This record gives sequence, structure tokens and C-alpha cells, in this order.
Amino acid sequence: MRVLITRPQGDAEILAERLRAAGHEVILAPLLNIMPLSGPELDLRAVAAVLLTSANGARALAKRTAARDVAVFAVGDVTARTARDLGFMNIASAGGDVADLIALVRRALPPCRLIHVAASVSAGDLAGELGKAGFSVERVVAYEARPVAVLPAAAAHVLGAGEVDVALFYSPRTGRVFVDLVRQAGLERKLAKVTAAALSDAVAATLQSLSWRRIVIAKEPTEAALLSAIGLNVGEAT
Repeated sequence: MRVLITRPQGDAEILAERLRAAGHEVILAPLLNIMPLSGPELDLRAVAAVLLTSANGARALAKRTAARDVAVFAVGDVTARTARDLGFMNIASAGGDVADLIALVRRALPPCRLIHVAASVSAGDLAGELGKAGFSVERVVAYEARPVAVLPAAAAHVLGAGEVDVALFYSPRTGRVFVDLVRQAGLERKLAKVTAAALSDAVAATLQSLSWRRIVIAKEPTEAALLSAIGLNVGEAT
């Protein structure tokens, strides 16, 4: 299968390695560039836990503190694995999306002070929802996800040549960027034989305006479920 991955470069390469090992052809087309933001070392005194809603948040956290014993609550298994690979030792994974992370925090902790290491644009109202339950959440903007200005050349080439079977989408923002750039490149009509695979209903909604072969949606907001929805059972990352 020929798979177009729209994730940022670092995350895309991890998945690409697994797909290639399973015999699939992979085209990397990162639509967001991750830019770390400089800032002082995080003051984790009196902080019960750090919340991470992406693997990029884990990477940003590692650059802003030398502490590795802080409690980390991760939105999903990929984020948790990234934090673990960076040396963090006390990690809990919600195994889903922001709503699952909120539920996990509420089950695991009494109302307390938390830090959310986030991008300049974040999905969901993590601080607001936890605030209703008595938590105090400080949002630390530690990186930006900047959209690319044009469709990556590799993506434009394979889409134009009809050489893509499935395109993977992980966030509503990426979906919106893709729609804009495909139209800018005049490639809308080249999607008739391409399946779009969306991590959630919200992601799928951003893709509806294009004429895909079909849009499939993961049964749950995890990479494993996304791959399973299109028959790409390549196992978990190691």
C-alpha cells in the first residue's frame, strides 16, 4: 500500500519505519513544522503533575527541565512512550484524546496544581474542563506548530501521478491545511482514488469538502485504531 503521512517530521519518521518494515511504500508530507520556543526552566515546585497532549510536548518538557521524576500524564501511548524514551519515569497514559486525559486526571488526583506543556494552538479546553473540577492548570506554551506554505513537493508529485492509496490525518488543523494546499496546487481531482484516514470525527469533518474515494475514521483516537481502520496492522512501535 502507498501511504501518505501528514504528521510533523519526527513523528512521521517513526511511523514510516514501521510501515516500510511491513512492506508498504511511504511518502512523508509534513504539513506542520514544530518550532521549540525558548524559555526559562520550568518551576515544578508545588506542581503535582505535568500534562502532555502530544509527543512534541514531551520533547519540549525535556528541554525545559532536568527533572525526570515529575509525574507525567500523557494523552496517549505514543506521547507516553516519547516521554519514557526521554527519561521520564513516572508516566500515566490516557490512551486516547483530551477528554480521556481529563477523565484520567480526575480519577487519579485530587484537585491540585498542574502544568500543561502545550503548543501555541491546542485542541480542546484542558484547563477549562479541569478547572471546573477544582484543578489549577497553568498552560506553558513551549512550541509552535507552523503550517507549511505549499504542499510538500513529494506529496504534490505522488498525488498528481495518482500514486497514493491512503492519506493519514491526525488533527483537525492538519486536515484544514491539507485542504487549502491541495486546492492551491490544483490537485482536488486527483483524490478520487485516495482513501483519507482520520483519527477522529473532528478530523474527518475538515476533509469532507474534498472528493475522496472514501473517508474512514478510527474507532478510537489512537494510532493503532487509525491504522487498523484501513487494514494497516503493523504492530506497536518499540
